[in-house]
Amino acid sequence: MPVRGRVSQWLWRATLNASVASATRATAARLVKAVVAEGQSLSRAAPTLLASLSEERDRAFAQTCVYGVLRHYDALSAELEPLLRRPLRTKDFDLRALLLSALYQIRHLETPPHAAVSAAVEATRVLGKPWAGGLVNAVLRGALRRTCHAEPADDAQNAYEHPVWLLERIRQDWPDDWSRIVAANNTQAPLTLRINTTRIARDAYLELLANASLAARPGRVAPSAVSLDHAVPVEQLPGFAAGLVSVQDEAAQLAASLLDVQPGDHVLDACAAPGGKTGHLLEQLSGSGRVVAVERDARRSADIAANLSRLGLHGELIIGDAAHTDSWWDGAPFDRILLDAPCSACGVIRRHPDIRFHRRLDDIATLVAAQRRLLEHLWPLLRVGGRLLYATCSYLRAENDGVVATLVETVPDAIMEHLDYGWGHATLYGRQVLPGDYGMDGFYYALLRKDAPQ
Repeated sequence: MPVRGRVSQWLWRATLNASVASATRATAARLVKAVVAEGQSLSRAAPTLLASLSEERDRAFAQTCVYGVLRHYDALSAELEPLLRRPLRTKDFDLRALLLSALYQIRHLETPPHAAVSAAVEATRVLGKPWAGGLVNAVLRGALRRTCHAEPADDAQNAYEHPVWLLERIRQDWPDDWSRIVAANNTQAPLTLRINTTRIARDAYLELLANASLAARPGRVAPSAVSLDHAVPVEQLPGFAAGLVSVQDEAAQLAASLLDVQPGDHVLDACAAPGGKTGHLLEQLSGSGRVVAVERDARRSADIAANLSRLGLHGELIIGDAAHTDSWWDGAPFDRILLDAPCSACGVIRRHPDIRFHRRLDDIATLVAAQRRLLEHLWPLLRVGGRLLYATCSYLRAENDGVVATLVETVPDAIMEHLDYGWGHATLYGRQVLPGDYGMDGFYYALLRKDAPQ
C-alpha cells in the first residue's frame, strides 16, 4: 500500500477510535445524569442508554465509569468544585457528569490522563455542547496539575461516601462493624452464580468454566454458589441460556436452604421479583411441589416470567399486592412462605450504588410499616407446623429484628426458630450477613414456625 494510503487508513482508524471513545464517555455522562439528576433507577436506565454503544467492551467501560462515579460521587465532587470558576447550570448536569467520569478515570482507573482529557473534550460535541470543550479541557488540565487527590474531606459524607443519615444509622446499629460495612459498600461486588445442582454438580460446572478460560472458585457458604474472578457478560457463561446457572449473590442463595422445602410442598414466594429465589425454590422441589409467586409490579413480574422461562421451570405467577390476600389467595394454606420484603436495600449498595441517591431517612419508617403489614397479613396463610422466612437485603435493625419482634411478641402461635450457623451474626430474632462477609451482600433472615393453637 502506498505511504499516503497507509496514512489515510491510520487517520481513519484514529478518527473512528476517537469517535467511539467520545461516544462512550457521553453515554456514561448521560447515565449518571439520569440517575443523580433525574432520579431514574440505574437498573432500568442502563440497558436503554448502553444499547447505543455497539461494542461490548465500550458498554463495559461506560458501565465501569458510571458505577465508579456513583460510588465515589461525593469525593469526586469535592475535588471538582475548586476547579470550576463558577458552578455549572442545572441544565448542564451532563457536563458535570462528564467531568466526574473523567476524574474517576484519572484517579481510579489506568486510563492514560491525556486520553481521558481528550475523549472528554470530544464528548462535549456528542452531548451537543461543543462550546464546553474549552471548559472541560481547562478543568481537567487543572486536575492533572495536582499530584494527588483532593485534600481529605472534613465532613463524614465526603470522607466515607455515604449519605449522612445512613452513616449515622450504620454506626448506631453496628458500632463495632460500621467501618468495614462502609468500606465494603464502596467496593465492587463479585459476579456470583447459582448452579442448578439438580442438573449439574458444582465441581462439574467449575470444570466448564475452566474450559472456557473463566477463572472461578466455589462459594464458602452456599453449596450452589460459584464466584468468578472477573465479571463477564452472561452470554459467555457456559449453559446460561440452557438454565444451568443463574446470577445470584451467595447470601441470597441461602433463602431456599433455610426454608427447607420438601417434596410436594405448597410454597409462597411473596414480593418475588426478579424471580431468583422463585427459581431456586422450584429447582429444589424438582417438579414435586407448587410455588406461587406474587409481585405487585407488572413490569417486574415480566422479569420473573423471563427468568423461569430460561430455567425451564413453571411457577404460578400472580400480579398483585401480597398483603391484599383476599384478591389472590385461593384459601389453600402454604407449607412454606418466603417473604423477601421490600426494604432500603442498603445491603446491596455495592451492586446498586444509585441507592445512595434514591433513599432518604423518611423512607425507613414507610418501609417498616409496609414490612409489618406484609408479615401480619401473610402469617394467617401458613399452615400449622409450616415455616415463614422473613428476609431483607438490609442491615438496619428497624427493618429486621424490629419488624419480626412485632409479630413474635403479639402473635401467640409465631415461634422463632434459632438460626445457628457459622456464617453471619446472630441477632435477637434472626441472623445477619453484613456486606463483605465471605464476599456476600448484606442480608437478614428470620425463620418463624407456626405453632398449634393453645
